[in-house]
Amino acid sequence: MTESSQAMEQWADKLEAVARRQDTQAFEALFNHFAPLIKAFALSSGLQRQGDHLPDELVQDVMLAIWRKAASYDRRKAAASTWIFTIARNQRIDTLRRLSKYQNDISADEIWDLEGDTELFGEIRQSRVQTQVRDQLKELPVDQRQVMAKVFLEDKSHQEVASEMGLPLGTVKSRVRLAMKKLKLSLEALDL
Repeated sequence: MTESSQAMEQWADKLEAVARRQDTQAFEALFNHFAPLIKAFALSSGLQRQGDHLPDELVQDVMLAIWRKAASYDRRKAAASTWIFTIARNQRIDTLRRLSKYQNDISADEIWDLEGDTELFGEIRQSRVQTQVRDQLKELPVDQRQVMAKVFLEDKSHQEVASEMGLPLGTVKSRVRLAMKKLKLSLEALDL
């Protein structure tokens, strides 16, 4: 089982624990992981233009719906994240509709299709992963960080890096391997 499928199973297990036992620890884990993503979705979709408080309200509405509707989740039909973000999308649309009773300036561009939302959530998650990778790179020893920068940021081969830095090829490969191992462990600990 891959790491991402393990994480998907973990979130599905937590949703089912909330449904079966109203497990507050499982709900807390769901909240800590998904609330920032939902808020980022609200902010990136311009919901705060309708009111600064609305992104936080969306998070609360979605998390409350998760608590109440957890029993309707079926892991055979959708991943936990898909189910949660569908709720977020629907809550966002409901909020915009509710606001439209008082304002009539909602454009069709503000109500996205689910496919667009899924891509947006992927972009938000990707951005979060990139930030974490950047932060974790700073924690590497200088020699490993230099080699990683040349291999991955400058897109140089191990041989080119070895020649440029005056190092044996085996040393370059070892530094890359050690750095990758450290990054993998660090990112697993962050549950990305």
